[in-house]
Amino acid sequence: MGTDKKIEKAVSIIRSLGSVVVAFSAGVDSTLVAKLAVDTLGANVLLVTLVSETFTRRELERSRKIAELLGADYQVVRTCELDNPLFAANPKDRCYHCKLERLGTLVEKCGSLGYGGVVDGSNTDDAGDFRPGAKAAKELGIVSPLAEAGFNKSEVREASHSLKLPTWDLPSDACLASRIPYGTGITADLLERIEKAEQAVREIAGCDVVRVRHHGDVARIEVDTSHIECLVSTSIRSRIIGALKELGYHYIALDLEGYSTGSMNRSITENNGKE
Repeated sequence: MGTDKKIEKAVSIIRSLGSVVVAFSAGVDSTLVAKLAVDTLGANVLLVTLVSETFTRRELERSRKIAELLGADYQVVRTCELDNPLFAANPKDRCYHCKLERLGTLVEKCGSLGYGGVVDGSNTDDAGDFRPGAKAAKELGIVSPLAEAGFNKSEVREASHSLKLPTWDLPSDACLASRIPYGTGITADLLERIEKAEQAVREIAGCDVVRVRHHGDVARIEVDTSHIECLVSTSIRSRIIGALKELGYHYIALDLEGYSTGSMNRSITENNGKE
């Protein structure tokens, strides 16, 4: 099925709901869903960005700009997943407890305001990684128009480009908790530290795709392989070392494999979820 046909199918799914609340992070996936929803249902669409310590400031700023561009009703809602010890302890099913809290908030809002359903931006590629949050979405009845229409990530980008969405080539992102190894407790201070570390690397090296994986007193930096040479140059390297040591890291490491989505899940996915 071509991209145009998949767009038609996704639109049909959205239209069948009559009115929708969109789980809106302003990433490439949720922006495409939001665009299709607004074009299909007009004023019967509410974009909601869920904000907590796991959500970066630059993501919030982007979500506001994209919502304005789409001309949609938009709300920012605070969630408190850190208050849940089942999330804060950072078990392997951390994302399940997070999604249950965050998407549950959207389901409640959807019901109280009388919308027909909650939609998100999941696509078929999401099934290829360890994603316990998908279980929570299913339990809560979240509708995933892109996944149901058969969109993979590259097709989401293709469709976004054809619709002239500014997010079509936006790098994938994930919540800040994904930088912390399972079993290491999650705190607001730690999440803020990671956010500041990534912003420092981004500003010093001039690269947009940055992950700082937290390993105790070690910061493991992941960037696109095309930027590795830049980071090891003397002037850039010394500035990054200084900035991250100021944030409390004793050792600064550069991952020579480069950025990899879900790299903290390797121990799980490579062993089929077994110990």
